[in-house]
Amino acid sequence: MNATELMEYRRKHVPVFNEQKMKLGIFGMNCSNGCTISHAETTFVPTYKHNLAIAQQADDLGFELLVPVGRWRGFGGTTDFNGDCMEVYTWAAALATQTKHIMLFSTSHVPTVHPIVAAKQGATVDHISEGRWGLNVVCGWFTPEMEMFGVQQMDHDTRYKYAGEWMRVVKRLWSEQHFDHEGEFFRVKDGYLLPKPVQKPYPVLINAGFSPAGKDFSAREVDFNFISIDTLENGKAASDDVKRIARQSYQREIGVMSYGLVVCRETEREAQQAYRYIVEKGDWEATRIILNLLGVESGSFTKEHLTTFAEHFIAGWGGYPMVGTPEQVVEELAKLSAIGIEGMILCWLDYNQEIQYFGERVMPLMKQAGLRQ
Repeated sequence: MNATELMEYRRKHVPVFNEQKMKLGIFGMNCSNGCTISHAETTFVPTYKHNLAIAQQADDLGFELLVPVGRWRGFGGTTDFNGDCMEVYTWAAALATQTKHIMLFSTSHVPTVHPIVAAKQGATVDHISEGRWGLNVVCGWFTPEMEMFGVQQMDHDTRYKYAGEWMRVVKRLWSEQHFDHEGEFFRVKDGYLLPKPVQKPYPVLINAGFSPAGKDFSAREVDFNFISIDTLENGKAASDDVKRIARQSYQREIGVMSYGLVVCRETEREAQQAYRYIVEKGDWEATRIILNLLGVESGSFTKEHLTTFAEHFIAGWGGYPMVGTPEQVVEELAKLSAIGIEGMILCWLDYNQEIQYFGERVMPLMKQAGLRQ
């Protein structure tokens, strides 16, 4: 299957390659607090029943993808942020049986799952979903999780080197049979996997690498890079950069998506008040833990800049905030599309309640704006 045939196949069979100008998804609904590190009141709970209700709403609205958080323990603080979290392969398999069109992703830490096991689980979910499964590859940056597994944390660039070999083994299992692999991290004798995935040559792959090593990994290995966006200018630069690396270094194309918090109300004032309430009720202890784990040292920022950065994580896990009326949210989505963002995976304080409002008030305006068909 050459590049043209592959793209034709994917546009016809794989939801994230459809013709929608701005693809839509949901991020983080499998974990407690979702993407808001806050005590702000919500009906959201990370149960399967509640996740199913959200997933089916998204499916009915025509959303393209659901992306869970891969989490093995909470971050502490007064919320123990993300501490209650459903495992991502079984989550995807279960939701696949109760949805019709939307893609289900598994967010998999490469140091915690052997590539043979990941390839087998993924191929199985791809069959259960009839070709609607995808893999979000993450390298395992949360050191206490790795230590819980008895795994020594690798330095940043080594983690991506490890992930690259892990990914090559998985791809070979999905597309070859009876092969040997001798690498730095893995040894496979007579590699064998049946059934192969439904998707050809293998399921959709995504990654959120943003560092030089992360962007190089994405450009080489996956179909979509998920970038973090603080400003539109920086977002465009990051999008252009990863696409350039893919073309120049690996002679391939890569898509770019991002994520963000939606706080949408009938008036701008109501939306801004709701956003500020999330921040005011924020779990600052958990947020400081996360920022320290990410290497954000207070000495490198002014107090004002550090507070702004922390608020950005409390309200949306560092994603791009879309706060305002339905018209203003659509304006932001149009700006993101204009800088090369092909899709947004969204989070809300109250997923199940707010996605209904999003479907009723925002999506018709997205169609008028040419962002959706």
